[in-house]
Amino acid sequence: MESLQCDVVVIGGGPGGYVAAIRASQLGLKTICVERDRLGGICLNWGCIPTKALLKNAEHMEFLNHAAEWGFNIENVSVDFSKVVGRSRGVADRMSNGVQFLFKKYKVQHVSGHGSLKSPGEVDVADSNGKVTATISCKHVIVATGARPRMIPGIDVDFKRVITSTEAMILPEVPKKMVVIGAGAIGAEFAYFYNAFGTEITMVEMMPRLLPVEDEDVSKELARHFKKAGMKILTQCKVLSAKASGDGVEVVVEKKNGEQETLQADIALNAVGVVGNVENLGLEQLGIKVERSNIVIDEHCRTSVEGVYAIGDVAGAPWLAHKASAEGIAVAEFIAGHSTHGVDYSNIPGCTYCHPQVASVGLTESKAREMGHELKIGKFPFTANGKAHGIGEARGFVKLIFDAKYGELLGAHMIGPDVTELIAEMGLARSLDATVTTVFRTVHAHPTLSEAVMEAAAEAVGESVNF
Repeated sequence: MESLQCDVVVIGGGPGGYVAAIRASQLGLKTICVERDRLGGICLNWGCIPTKALLKNAEHMEFLNHAAEWGFNIENVSVDFSKVVGRSRGVADRMSNGVQFLFKKYKVQHVSGHGSLKSPGEVDVADSNGKVTATISCKHVIVATGARPRMIPGIDVDFKRVITSTEAMILPEVPKKMVVIGAGAIGAEFAYFYNAFGTEITMVEMMPRLLPVEDEDVSKELARHFKKAGMKILTQCKVLSAKASGDGVEVVVEKKNGEQETLQADIALNAVGVVGNVENLGLEQLGIKVERSNIVIDEHCRTSVEGVYAIGDVAGAPWLAHKASAEGIAVAEFIAGHSTHGVDYSNIPGCTYCHPQVASVGLTESKAREMGHELKIGKFPFTANGKAHGIGEARGFVKLIFDAKYGELLGAHMIGPDVTELIAEMGLARSLDATVTTVFRTVHAHPTLSEAVMEAAAEAVGESVNF
């Protein structure tokens, strides 16, 4: 058995873990990252990156289905779905290899295996058979073990007919019918993807609307476009059961009025959220506090045991890769003795990459009113934006929420073309305490989609000249 020593051990090599490891090493701390699978974690290998590759294919499929509108006569379009999936897997492989390169560049040692806490300053590494192959002595441990799909009683996931997002990325063929259970970001993205390739989609959501965490106006707009694309949407519906049945699946739902309906499909996708990977880490033996499958942390990501930190999905919502990375950097700098205020959780953007795209940061309108703010709201449609028409994507809007008294930007909510690229401006504006005047007096290039941001701010104070 190998004995190793270092300053920092990071358990998990996902977007929180590998970033924390690299930053710690940059700051002069000898760092080891323990990862039992591929570097990059779920995000690079089975989440954020490969799904975006698939969604680009869906975008091209949409174009091919409407090529005549662009002046192209394309007939007899066929799809080699194995190549669609293969391109996505190739992208994931390249990104994972990129993390390996970064570890070498920044002198982070990668130890393969399952890491668990033997004590606050000692980590055991075991192989796939559970045999301990190495023990690492250290001063600090960062737990970044991520999360996995949440399993709900009654939804009998068999990974063949009733599947998770992982299997949804590598199906051998396009199903004719699919029931998507859960209308959050994961559900919305896969619903869009398979709908673009011709699958008959039924979405089932327990909450009153799609993307429940987003602003209500955005949810309504997305539902409108999804329905226009032919999707069936059942909100305020509870899934009583989902199971394989013959060559397909049978999903029983209960509607708001108590009426039950049985849905038949080829595939059912379980997309009802995630739970933290807190098992078999030695947390209980050390007395590290866990609530509802999440490790409890303070503002510096410290757990209830000194010297042990937790970041990313295993530390709870929001379950976003960029949140994990931000925590990773903040923790590494805190351990190194740098002055840090931690992560500003009020200013973390959320993005959903279906079409139209959805992006937001800050407070929703309802939350801002609930907090007692008097508001000025500007809403600018992409139908009034020249660039949106030029690229054939004149749908959706930008909605900005300002405090009426001080002009503070409280929240930004967008649905439309490439809004996941536009939202960073709003995050920067909020971090710099920008006001409504600051935003609309900043000259935006013409013609660009970003003009919709400027115009929405102007609309909030009645000064928009293009709507």
